Amino acid sequence: MRILVRAVYTIALPTVLIGIWWVATLNSTSFYVPEPAELWTTGVDTWAGERFGSDVLPSLARFLIGTAAAIVLGVAFGLLIGSVRWVRQLTEPLLEFFRAIPPPVLVPVLMLIVGVNDQMKILVIVSGAIWPVLLNTIEGVRAVDPVLKDTARTYGLTGVTRLRRVVLPSASPQIAAGVRQCLSIGLILMVISEMFASSSGLGFTIVVFQRSFAIPQMWSGIVILGLIGFAMSLLFAACERRALRWYHGQREVQHGR
Repeated sequence: MRILVRAVYTIALPTVLIGIWWVATLNSTSFYVPEPAELWTTGVDTWAGERFGSDVLPSLARFLIGTAAAIVLGVAFGLLIGSVRWVRQLTEPLLEFFRAIPPPVLVPVLMLIVGVNDQMKILVIVSGAIWPVLLNTIEGVRAVDPVLKDTARTYGLTGVTRLRRVVLPSASPQIAAGVRQCLSIGLILMVISEMFASSSGLGFTIVVFQRSFAIPQMWSGIVILGLIGFAMSLLFAACERRALRWYHGQREVQHGR
């Protein structure tokens, strides 16, 4: 029953908005806003064929590789920086400096250093998506309950065992929050990286459609991006719910549900 209620909540507002869109565009002659039926037909014709393999799949591959690298690097460096005080004090000014640089600004620099290729696009994603994971991991490690630290020390838990049994479980809710932000930032940077000196990908194709005034095709590409983001959000929520079952159960008990 709970799953059914969640499904209704998930599709209710999109259904209402599509209905409003359909009514508002009935007998419309606007060149810039296609009807839902036209957009659906155009989307299937545009993306279900050759473009799916030449544009959608490469974009997804770059997005998955870039965000996975950002998550792994962010968690690894976050654990190190958060656990060792002198490392945190040494790196904090540098982290604040690089965090303040907008990732799209780095695209021309990476193009000069790495070249115009998939590696450049992946590096753009990593350069921006790593920050929420890194900073949330650092704060999660720093926020570990001192009582837990003392207990682990009393029982002789050190090194990898202490990290796996105490630090990671305590910091995992904040790490998960950083990963959620990482996914959305990674998707945005995937599109931005493909808009510069690229010959394939969703971002490149959407810009081509916009410049050639293929408006329904352009909107269909934007819808594809939204669907990818929505699917990633659902997948992450399911994984997070399973991995942090103890945390969500604890919150439900605290809130009396």
